[in-house]
Amino acid sequence: MMPPSSSSSSSTDSSVYTNVDPTGSALNLADSGPPESQNDGPPYTLLTVLLTLYFAQGLPSGFITQALPAILRDYDVSLEMIGLSGLLLAPWALKFLWAPVVDQYFSPKWGRSRSWILPLQLLSAMIVAAVGLFNPQQLSTPQTLWALYALLFFLSLIGATHDVAADGLATRSLSQLVRQSSDNKAIEATSTAHNPYQGMGNAVQVIGYRLGLILGGGVFLLVLGNWSWRYSFFAMAALIVLNTLPIWRYPENKHIAISQHQTQAKTDRMLSQIGHQRQASSTSDETLAEPKARSVAHYLTDNYGYFWHNREMRAWLTVLLSFKIVDGISSGMVKPMMVDMGIPTGSIGLWVSVLGSGASLLGAALAAWLLKRMAHHTALLSFNAFQVVTTGLYVLVAIGFEHPNWLGVGAGASIPFWWTYAANAVEHMAAAMALVAMLTMVMHYARHQKAGSDFTTQVCLLTVFSGVSHLVSGFIAAQLGYSGHFVLSVAVGVLCLLPIIYWRSVFVRSATD
Repeated sequence: MMPPSSSSSSSTDSSVYTNVDPTGSALNLADSGPPESQNDGPPYTLLTVLLTLYFAQGLPSGFITQALPAILRDYDVSLEMIGLSGLLLAPWALKFLWAPVVDQYFSPKWGRSRSWILPLQLLSAMIVAAVGLFNPQQLSTPQTLWALYALLFFLSLIGATHDVAADGLATRSLSQLVRQSSDNKAIEATSTAHNPYQGMGNAVQVIGYRLGLILGGGVFLLVLGNWSWRYSFFAMAALIVLNTLPIWRYPENKHIAISQHQTQAKTDRMLSQIGHQRQASSTSDETLAEPKARSVAHYLTDNYGYFWHNREMRAWLTVLLSFKIVDGISSGMVKPMMVDMGIPTGSIGLWVSVLGSGASLLGAALAAWLLKRMAHHTALLSFNAFQVVTTGLYVLVAIGFEHPNWLGVGAGASIPFWWTYAANAVEHMAAAMALVAMLTMVMHYARHQKAGSDFTTQVCLLTVFSGVSHLVSGFIAAQLGYSGHFVLSVAVGVLCLLPIIYWRSVFVRSATD
């Protein structure tokens, strides 16, 4: 199977990764030819590629977050060491640090995102296969466990970097669709807040990732119970390789072309910067510190100053920082409450992973349908308000567990387990709807030439306070009980709607000015 052809000139040495200027365009001084126009027709090929990318990404993530703790405990690994497995996800919170590198270095022949996605996805499959070579009976020994953790940390690092490249591909491709008419005539770019393709793309992203979580988590545990350790992991590795085929065949350069005059202008700016640097290098040692300081300041301003440069972006920044707080507080105590209610851990894994993820898929599909019919800023507020309401369902479950008489349940009786499963499923559906709306607006605020790094930076900002709130959720539940804990979660959720309301008012005013 031959790789797709590049839009670059045949004289370009595509075997070497190309540096780009701070705006993200490739500094290819060879003639790259005119940009090719967008293909006509619905973006089914692109949506299929995105579905398989995020599915392949979700497989190892589902294993690490859902299956791994149960597997380790089954092989008598201590709770303390199982708790340390949370550090395996650190690259996902820190990926914004290297996101600009992913945007700036790529092979012109293979494409900006494919240059990273193809090798990373194959590396991911190799690591998963290597995990299959472990002897699970030795997982309780420190040497074997730390070796496994080292491999899985590298797998998580690959997944986080893969996510940057995939997000960049999705953002650039979906934004490009609205810039071209079906008859290949340029049209005025409509507001991203009304771009139907972005809602579809983000729904596909959530659906693909959730499917990967289901197969890599709950379904993998079921497979592991029937197959050997080795063949179970080999099967997962094969699935990852299989889902590499669509992106291998996808002609990224044909769908996302960089305007030649933009490239030339940005090349001129870069050459000018190089000239200034050479001039600065001839100065005395005393004056070297100031250009270096300016260089660092320029890097920070160029890559991150965008997020606070005006009133609208500062308002959006508060939305990013507050969006996941209530989820961090509430979600951390759902499974412990289920355990205390006497629900078997096997049932928790099955119903929470499969039913909850299935409800998430439904929520993502519903959000995509609604985003075609309503303004995206309105959808973000509405879906978040719906999630706050569904979080209140946990309050009813907690009261039914701790104070059943308040709900009219007889003495010595308890609420049926299906209450918990239903509350969990509905809340997962609402959370998926809110996430699709959020990712759609995140994509709106990602600049075209910095799509991957801008998208990644915003997603990382979502985790800043959610991680902290997750850490303190156990202390809150211990002091207030589950009922008080979830009441507080709902109250915090209502407060977190205020930044969205304020940002929405600024956004609407900016759009009408």
